[in-house]
Amino acid sequence: MDGFTREQIGQSVWEFPDTYELVSFLGGGSFGQVAKVRKRGTENYFAMKKLMRPFEREEDAKGAYREIRLLKHMEHPNIISLLNVFHPPAMRMEFRQVYLVTHLMDEDLHKYSRSRRMSEHEIRPILYQILRGLKYIHSAGVVHRDLKPCNIAVNANNEVRILDFGLSRLCAENMTDFVGTLWYRAPETLFLRGQYTKAIDMWSVGCILAELISGRVLFPGEDYFHQLRCLLDVMGTPTREFVSGIGLQHSRNYVERYPLRQRCDFHHLFLGADVQAVDLMEKMLEMVPERRITAAAAMRHPYLRDFIQPHHHDEDIAPVYDQNFENLILPVNCWKELIYNEIQNFNPK
Repeated sequence: MDGFTREQIGQSVWEFPDTYELVSFLGGGSFGQVAKVRKRGTENYFAMKKLMRPFEREEDAKGAYREIRLLKHMEHPNIISLLNVFHPPAMRMEFRQVYLVTHLMDEDLHKYSRSRRMSEHEIRPILYQILRGLKYIHSAGVVHRDLKPCNIAVNANNEVRILDFGLSRLCAENMTDFVGTLWYRAPETLFLRGQYTKAIDMWSVGCILAELISGRVLFPGEDYFHQLRCLLDVMGTPTREFVSGIGLQHSRNYVERYPLRQRCDFHHLFLGADVQAVDLMEKMLEMVPERRITAAAAMRHPYLRDFIQPHHHDEDIAPVYDQNFENLILPVNCWKELIYNEIQNFNPK
């Protein structure tokens, strides 16, 4: 095939431009497979993702279009961004495969933090970069909705990039409540406390910070109700202000009938940790979302403000993201046409 090469990877045949050469298979799941590739004749390495069955169902095609749109929109040093997107040679609407090329990172933060006991010297720059990326995402009007160590990548030089925008949406009314991985899910979504905001991402960052400091998950719920108990046993009985915002009666009843709990002393819980780190963590893990610290304010906290550079302000502001397509209900071929147009109009970095 002129200009393209074919490689058998497991049970799947990959077809990609011969300017790349396959180095190794990295893994995969229900949404895609990922391989390490190299730009031929160079030592430049990238991650190439093959979307699995992107045109099998309407929701699959819409999800593929959403992923491409979001990745194209995000251009920030602490966010994974799209370096190339293509399909194998085919007539205009006959292609069945879609490939995405992004930065190659060494490992995710979960593996990185489990392989060593992290020092304050390592935690502070990593946390600052997470917040920079999150400030950029939020400035676009987008909520990530699934921040966790596995969705944050780290390189050997401590370069950090936020990954996986599969659950990300523009902050709007009527977003689904059950989002994000249970351990990092904000209390307003657990207790169905009205419409949530970008503050849910800051709760997740607070959980991540606690994990980096202690080496263990702060709220390791085994199921939904165990997650509620884990949270209340640490955070204590919610205030009247928090409970008053719970709209569903059965959810409010659960909180009001739960045995009285005192809030844990975080300085005792994280004995030996930097006092300023614990203070910032407490501001992130504020139960009332309206009082929770923002990404921008967290970057100016005494624990992190030494990292601020003058150029960060402009770099951390994104154009507003347009997701009007989320309201569309289209057949697979229409989503395919939209994806085709995105590929044709893409300018590789």
